[in-house]
Parts: sequence; structure tokens; C-alpha cells
Amino acid sequence: MSNTFTVINPATATPVVDVSLASVAEADAAIGRAHEAFPAWRDVAPGERARLLRRFAAVVDEHVEELAGIEVRNAGHTWGNARWEAGNVRDCLNYYAGAPERMFGRQIPVAGGTDITFHEPLGVVGIIVPWNFPMPIAGWGFAPALAAGNTVVLKPAELTPLTAIRLGELALEAGLPEHVLTVVPGKGSVVGERFVTHELVRKVVFTGSTAVGKKIMAGCADQVKRVTLELGGKSSNIVFADADIAAAAAAAPGSVFDNAGQDCCARSRILVERSAYDEFLTHLEPAVTGMRVLDPSDESSEMGPLISAAQRDTVRGYLDEVDVAFAGSTPGGDGFWIPPSVVTLDDPSARIWREEVFGPVVAVMPFDDDAHAVELANDTEYGLSGSIFTTDLGRGLRVARAVEAGNLSVNSHSAVRYWTPFGGYKQSGLGRELGPDAPMAFTEEKNVFIAH
Repeated sequence: MSNTFTVINPATATPVVDVSLASVAEADAAIGRAHEAFPAWRDVAPGERARLLRRFAAVVDEHVEELAGIEVRNAGHTWGNARWEAGNVRDCLNYYAGAPERMFGRQIPVAGGTDITFHEPLGVVGIIVPWNFPMPIAGWGFAPALAAGNTVVLKPAELTPLTAIRLGELALEAGLPEHVLTVVPGKGSVVGERFVTHELVRKVVFTGSTAVGKKIMAGCADQVKRVTLELGGKSSNIVFADADIAAAAAAAPGSVFDNAGQDCCARSRILVERSAYDEFLTHLEPAVTGMRVLDPSDESSEMGPLISAAQRDTVRGYLDEVDVAFAGSTPGGDGFWIPPSVVTLDDPSARIWREEVFGPVVAVMPFDDDAHAVELANDTEYGLSGSIFTTDLGRGLRVARAVEAGNLSVNSHSAVRYWTPFGGYKQSGLGRELGPDAPMAFTEEKNVFIAH
């Protein structure tokens, strides 16, 4: 490895460990070894591949506390979140362990012969993981890709590589053949770029900013390389006056301040029907100011720090442009902290309303009727997620059908389940992850006609 990067604990701004970063030659070597390992992994009997994935899940389960502890220090996640994230990797592996024996082709009626289809793995898949949810997003990529018979080279984010490195070690401990899942820490401009340009990488899976996703998509076009992109978001939480306003306000902080707002699904815009606007804010304020924002090593912490000083300064730049209606607190001492903050607006052209802040900031705006709510929700380049609160389920369904977003919840903020598809409209991404069909996205469909 050619150089190192110092991983920082974002809650204390202190070093955790130095991690070696791969050079271009080392990235190429990892891709080459994954390519060499592919034929044997592709040819593993479906039942045996399923057994190995279940064994991998069992080993992850044995190390949930260890993995969670690493993420608390590396990413500043609360203990509750970090345990859920490690468990999500386990659950994804178990879920997709059922896929190898159920990846059926079809027999299509034709004249003069028999026509059948096959789903065949692509080969080497390059997965680029972001720093905001390092563990689950890694699992969303490698679990279905491995189940479909591909080998995987995974690049964790430079800021948060530690759980990915450990998961790579646990894969070997579980008995996966060497080089079937390889973790290559490095810079996006080095390792990520080689995933895009290397001819042996057949597909790139990227989660991150829309700007970088566009560059990856353009680069992959040179080889007509498959891509799945999960990009930015500016999701809306639409609250109608007929909803339980107190309950909707109490739930709202968790929809945007979870992971300190560093979540592409964050409901960072709250739209409230005008007749309930003041009541909603009255209930929202104590829910926000009462949040326990503590060092995530404290088990009672409900929100941790931002990932870096640079991200903290970016969020401060947005807040400096507006008046904050009310905010929570942060602990003293070092660390990259911003309090959970609420801004009230009536101007949908405001930068903080339109751009993805990626921090613990939410803007609240009134709307007049259903059509106005949909207009405001859709007035964005993004379309990833969102919530609708109403006791009229007919209205909830109508509005959900009208909002241009890939993942919507009515009377809930739940956006991601490993057994349902996940992805965005517009500039929030391309393709879908998770759900029962995810392994198929890592295959080519082959059609064979046999003349009679």
C-alpha cells in the first residue's frame, strides 16, 4: 500500500487508527484476483453458495457488538443505530442466501422449437460505499451480488473504512473462498476510478452525491458498463391537518436528525397544512430541544456528531444564511457537532430548502391544499423518499401516487427494508437495490432457442 489515511473519531476529533490506501496497481491487482476467482464462485452449486452466505450471516451475528463498537468510534453513530446497522448486514445475507436456489429462468412458448432463458452472473462487481451508513450499504451491495454468483471488490469511504475491512475478514472466517469478497480501502480518485475504467469490472454500484454519480455514469458509458446509482435526496414530510398533529411532530425529529441528518432519505423539508402549522410547531419544539445529543459512546445518546470538520462547516454555512427558529443542544468539548436545528420558511427558492444540507437541519413551510403540497414536494431535482401524515388513507394514497419519489410512507417514516425495493426518481439515482429482485440486477439474461 502506497500511503495512509488517519481515521478520526468525529465525536472527539481524535485519531483512531491509520489505514493503508491502495494505489492504482494494488487496485488493479485486487480486481484481477477477483476476476480469477469468479469462475469457481459462479460454478459453486446453488445450495452450497446459499450455505456459505448463511454461514457468513452467522459469523456477522457473532460479531454484532464488535462491529457496532467500531462504527460508534469511526462514524460517530449512536449505539442503537450501530447495532441495527450490523444486524442489517446479517439480515441481508440471510435474506439473499435464499436467492441462489430461486433464480429461475423461463420457458417461452415459440414455434418450431423450445425457448428458455438463463440468468448468468456478470463477473466482477465494484461497489463504492459512502461514509454515512458504511455497514448496511455495503451489505445491500455485496449480499445480492454474491448470491447471484459474482465476485465483489468493495471500496469503503476514505473516512469510514473500518467496518468494511472487518466484514472482509469475517467473510474469510465464514469460509467464503479467497478473493470472492475483497475490501480495498482507497481514494475515490484512485480505487473508485479504476472500478469505472477497468475492463474486468462489469458493474459499478455507487452510493453518494449526485455530482459524483453523474461522473461515474459518464465514465461507465465508455464501456457500456452496468451501473446502479443511489444519490442525493431532499425528501418531504407532508403533514395534513387531519393527522394526529402531536404524534406527527413527535415523530418528525427521528426522520431528519437520525445520524445527524447525514441521510439521503432525511425528511429535511416538512410541509404542514396551514391550518395546523402553528400547532405543529408548538409540538415540534420540545421534541427537538429535548433530544439527547451526546457522545455516541453514551448508550443514551439519540444523535451523534457530523462525520468531519469539513461537513460541520458546510452545514454551518447553510445555517448562517437563515434565522433558526429553535434548536437543541450539543455536548461540550471537541468533535464535529451541530445542534438539531429548525428553520421556518415561506420562500421555496431558499438555498436551505432546495439543496441537500446533509446535516441536522430541517425547514418547515405551510401549504394550502393537496395540490399545493404535491407541487412543493415535487419542486426539486431529487426524488428519493418522503412521508405523508393523514387519517384519510384515500388522500394518503392519492398524494403518494402524485409525489415523484421512489420510497414513500404513509403515517410512518420507515423508508428502507431489505425485502422491498429501494431507489430514487429523477436525480436521486438509477436502478433499484434491495427487495426480492436485487440479485437479478447482477445478472445478464440469456435467451436460448432450441430447434425441434
